[in-house]
Amino acid sequence: MANTQDIRRRIKSIRNIGQLTKAMQMVAASKMRRAQQHALAGRPYASLMNRVLVSLQKRTDPRFHPLLDVREVKKELVLIISTDKGLAGALNTNLFREAANFDQAKTNFVVTGKKARQFVARTKRELLADFELKDAPSFVETKPLSKFCMEKFLSRDVDKVSILYTHFINTVNQKPVRQTLLPISAFDLPKGEKADGAEGVDPMVGYIFEPNALQVLDIMLPYYVEYQVFQMILDARASEHSARMVAMKNATDNSVQFIKDLTLEYNKMRQASITTELLEIATAQMALGG
Repeated sequence: MANTQDIRRRIKSIRNIGQLTKAMQMVAASKMRRAQQHALAGRPYASLMNRVLVSLQKRTDPRFHPLLDVREVKKELVLIISTDKGLAGALNTNLFREAANFDQAKTNFVVTGKKARQFVARTKRELLADFELKDAPSFVETKPLSKFCMEKFLSRDVDKVSILYTHFINTVNQKPVRQTLLPISAFDLPKGEKADGAEGVDPMVGYIFEPNALQVLDIMLPYYVEYQVFQMILDARASEHSARMVAMKNATDNSVQFIKDLTLEYNKMRQASITTELLEIATAQMALGG
């Protein structure tokens, strides 16, 4: 049974851990705000780019573009966007649970993030490339990653490119998402952006593409892939810092509750010890008096 000295030692240890998790919570909260702003700021631009591509699709015949080439999947490339550090709750665990569903014999992996690299090595899957990115990468810094995926697809080394990342919903909700990057699927407007639910309407009526729609499409499709990867990385970063902030807050709250419980136990033991000593003194006095 623990004595009062052991309990004091445990209280001190937990208090130190609580101070550490509190500091990590504050750091994660600061990074979380910036990451969320970056992730949300890019979505209107992505929506506008989608509208342009819907319009280009209606003015051209994009079926023969190599990035839209749908073929039998004999080999698949999977890009996993994970974190470099842990202490983010179940964020990486949920992501890797999705990654484990891929057929190991037909899948190659490209990763960004130390946790994804460790997962691929631990499960003995084939890793083609590992890209290191800063905590808040710029669009230019993420382009080599998307270009590598496009090169593998265009050279027919793989027949499909998928991405696994954590989609940012809000501070407490992040969802692992599996999305096909290549071949690019047909474009369409979200239901909320369709005028009165009309189908087949050109969203860029009145705009003229120079030099022509087909050449603009040739430029836009690779850029679309690059921006998709960039936006997913921003989402993953916002999810990471949000999950870490929540995890550290829970750890801090748990340490406070644990200290309260241990303090109560310490006071009970101390009170019992004092009562025992008083009884011993009283017994000794009665013996002497007798």
